[in-house]
Amino acid sequence: MNKRTALITGATQGIGYYFSRIMARNRVDLVLIDKNEDLLMDLALDLYQRYGVRVKFIPFDLSKTNAPFVVYNDIIKDGFRIDYLINSAGVGDYGFFHETDWEKEREMINLNVVSLVQLTKLFVNDMVIHGKGRVLNVASTAAFQPGPSMAVYYATKAFVLSFSEAIANELKNSGITVTALCPDPQQSGLQHLAEIEVNKLLRGRKLPKDWEVAEFGFHSMIEGKTVAVNGFMNRLWLNTRRLFRKNITQPATLTKERA
Repeated sequence: MNKRTALITGATQGIGYYFSRIMARNRVDLVLIDKNEDLLMDLALDLYQRYGVRVKFIPFDLSKTNAPFVVYNDIIKDGFRIDYLINSAGVGDYGFFHETDWEKEREMINLNVVSLVQLTKLFVNDMVIHGKGRVLNVASTAAFQPGPSMAVYYATKAFVLSFSEAIANELKNSGITVTALCPDPQQSGLQHLAEIEVNKLLRGRKLPKDWEVAEFGFHSMIEGKTVAVNGFMNRLWLNTRRLFRKNITQPATLTKERA
């Protein structure tokens, strides 16, 4: 993996943070994107000093219109060729759809869907020219079901899963693989939620550590898996759901949530 370069979005928190460390540990040069400039600078300096890899960091908000094109041009101008694209950036929101803020949802759709698709198109086009490359898109187990109280977030992750599976099929025998990593919803873009909201989502569940999910995702990407569901219980639940094909969505009770 020497002399190769990985682009990682959402690089300073959660799974993206550990993807950055894993790739640097494997002596892969890095392009890191996150909107938190201070954290991004600290991470870039640490990875450079610890592993001796070349690190370019771009403090940029990918939810902004045309952000992927700005980032792409910046990367190409500096002579980087991306071998591994890891779309880890994502956000979510909690609440009933008719009560949640549209601007937050618009930014969520831009970041979770539009930006991810644009970045993938730009860099996969280059990968096709060179005949090799790997893409990992962070989806979620939320992609397999509707999500009352998180309707838009779950829908964006369903899009990421469907999109990733489709282009993985299109790129068969091209030397390029596409992996959709499906961790728990609480580990795929919800780190910013208030503690009380996270507690409602967890309901006593013990989640794997973010670094464990990142390690699983890394090995799944290297192996060329198309869909990588983290956790035995998650895989068991999803296989059961596929067998029965019934609506097992947890109901959301308006009066209870408002109380």
